[in-house]
Amino acid sequence: MSEPSISVKQTLSLMPTTEQRSRLRRIRKLKDNISRYGVMSAGIAVVFSLGLIFFYLFSEVAPLFRGASVDVVKTFDQAELHQIEQDSTEFLTLERYEEIGGSFKRSGAVSFFNVNDGKTILEAQLPRTEGAEFASLATSTADHGLVAYGFNNGEVVVTKTNYSLSYPQDKRLITPTLLFPLGESPVRLDEQGTALKVLAIQETSGSTLIGSITADNRLLLGVFSESTNMITGESSLSQEVFTLPPLPAGMNAIAMQIDEGAQHLVIATDTAQIILYKIINPAAAERKEPVSVGGGKITVLQFLVGTGSLIVGTDKGEVSQWFLVRDESNEYHVEFVRAFESLPGAITSVAPEFARRGFWAGDDQGNIGIYFGTSERTLLIQSISDKPIQNIAISPINNRVLLIDGGKKVAVADVWNKHPEVSFHSLWEKVWYEGREAPEYIWQASSGSDNFEAKMSFIPLTLGTLKAAFFAILFAVPLGVMGAIYTAYFMTPKLRGLVKPTIEIMAALPTVILGFLAGLWLAPFMENHLPAIFSILILLPVIMLVTGFIWSRFPESIRNRVPEGWEAVILVLPIILTVWACVAVSPFTEVWFFDGSMRQWFTDNGINYDQRNALVVGIVMGFAVIPSIFSIAEDAVFSVPRHLTQGSLALGATRWQTMVGVVLPTASPGIFSAVMMGFGRAVGETMIVLMATGNSPVVNFNIFEGMRTLSANIAVELPETAVASTHFRVLFLAALVLLALTFVVNTLAEVIRQRLRQRYSNL
Repeated sequence: MSEPSISVKQTLSLMPTTEQRSRLRRIRKLKDNISRYGVMSAGIAVVFSLGLIFFYLFSEVAPLFRGASVDVVKTFDQAELHQIEQDSTEFLTLERYEEIGGSFKRSGAVSFFNVNDGKTILEAQLPRTEGAEFASLATSTADHGLVAYGFNNGEVVVTKTNYSLSYPQDKRLITPTLLFPLGESPVRLDEQGTALKVLAIQETSGSTLIGSITADNRLLLGVFSESTNMITGESSLSQEVFTLPPLPAGMNAIAMQIDEGAQHLVIATDTAQIILYKIINPAAAERKEPVSVGGGKITVLQFLVGTGSLIVGTDKGEVSQWFLVRDESNEYHVEFVRAFESLPGAITSVAPEFARRGFWAGDDQGNIGIYFGTSERTLLIQSISDKPIQNIAISPINNRVLLIDGGKKVAVADVWNKHPEVSFHSLWEKVWYEGREAPEYIWQASSGSDNFEAKMSFIPLTLGTLKAAFFAILFAVPLGVMGAIYTAYFMTPKLRGLVKPTIEIMAALPTVILGFLAGLWLAPFMENHLPAIFSILILLPVIMLVTGFIWSRFPESIRNRVPEGWEAVILVLPIILTVWACVAVSPFTEVWFFDGSMRQWFTDNGINYDQRNALVVGIVMGFAVIPSIFSIAEDAVFSVPRHLTQGSLALGATRWQTMVGVVLPTASPGIFSAVMMGFGRAVGETMIVLMATGNSPVVNFNIFEGMRTLSANIAVELPETAVASTHFRVLFLAALVLLALTFVVNTLAEVIRQRLRQRYSNL
């Protein structure tokens, strides 16, 4: 029976009408527009989001490279600070709330005044013996705040400012007072009663040291120690004065400094030389050979906070930094480290900052310079007055400064100088830090010491990042790429359907778990079985080749029993047995060849070995990267058009010749993308390197030592740093560097991939 036919009339009735076709076209056009604009909007949103990320990082980083600025907000006459108009100020202070300044006059009068209006708050007079006249003044480092007056009768009075806080009626009230650490009466430094023409003072952990050059050129060092009776609570002051070796003939001292460790005394002479005295044992003090400064005559010599470096100013406006450097025989000497931009006039004063290696300098033409030692930055040179700058007082928080010029004008200035520690030099070049014998790359951003000098070089972190990625790629690329080639081209589809999902599911393993296992299980295991690890890495490829060779020699009747594409299963048992044998023989190998411990053998031969090292990271992070490389590379190989491979085989090429000559060139863009994706994943990895490297910011490519990467450093230190601090912003800069690094690598990878694609597109 024939099928019923559909009439022409019925067919026409099923066709859409003109109105329906028009409506369908409108719907299709709407859908096309929605898709087009939706995809375009999503792409723009991605680009915009990346732009926002860069913009935010730049906004946090930009203040790091801004210079300093000084804005004079008020000036008033120095005469307003004291009733004696001719009494000049020898030293100036400013407390941490930046409300009260202190003026120490030549006469011994001390005036505390409000910096906002110049009104005197308190006046005091330092004690002195009748008839004694001012001869010299010295100050300790800013963090100790000691001020010493030397008189023409060989006596010294030592004082210190103190500011008490109270809150009457919920308003802050600061009350200034003077303290006298060595007693309110002057102490005699020179028993001969000679004038103390040059003076130095420093507070150490257990005593106060006062050095002086007398009018008859004797060099004295007084050691003053206060002891307290535990029963009565009474305090007593003990004093010893030592005569140190004199200055070389023909030299006169113009400035003197003592370090906080009571180890060295430094003298600047009128012959532009610096002389170092070793005073650990004052009774047997040693004088080192003079060191020439060069250039002009020395006008100022000043220790920075921590007393590890000296600032030297000359009559030619030169400003330089010198270190106390220890040589191979454990002896210190003074060595030039760096020079800064000169001021137009002779240096008249240098004021160190309280808690960092910055300082201000003033010259005899009314100019000031703001400098920072570690970063080697000249932050500002600015004219403040047309008369010499005599005194500079910086607040402990570096937001305000007081200056007095030769015209007895006091200038109050607001300061912006928040991040002087950072420069291109300090981030990317070797820096000579205090206490070091030579310039180095160091990352050590914080410490428990108030005098700590932050060391923030990106070189150890960048090298650590590249080191971790390199060893991970070295482990992952051969396994991932070769596994992908075999799986896509040689393996049977059924076995491929088992292997590929199994490897890809490895990507779902949390990296924190991998890092946990690497740090707590794999690292100790490798340390205890080092011969086994090296044996496995060397023997496994050999065993695979030997197994393949033996299999090729089997009778064809036996080999035909294993279907084509299942040959990889044969390797499973030899691999397991090889790994087991290497681990089992490892203890005996250590006894036979390494005196019982391979790690100790490394140490004895000058090779540092850390338990958590680059080898551990390379294996574990390589394990984490393999799925990404394998998946992309396998898809690239599998996507090679069949007509290319079939044509090659039809022309008589073997499967390996086809693989090398046809498949690999065609799939090379995809394989290259796989490798670069793996590299990008390794560069940005955080948890594995955080838990398995030891986080040591070292500069080397030793596979047996750890490292610290940019990402791990951010994860470790960002939660502990103060918001908007220099350390905080430098960590954001590290994030920007990491983002830029991955962006550049990915861009180059895409360019190379496109060129490879164009080259092999005609196959």
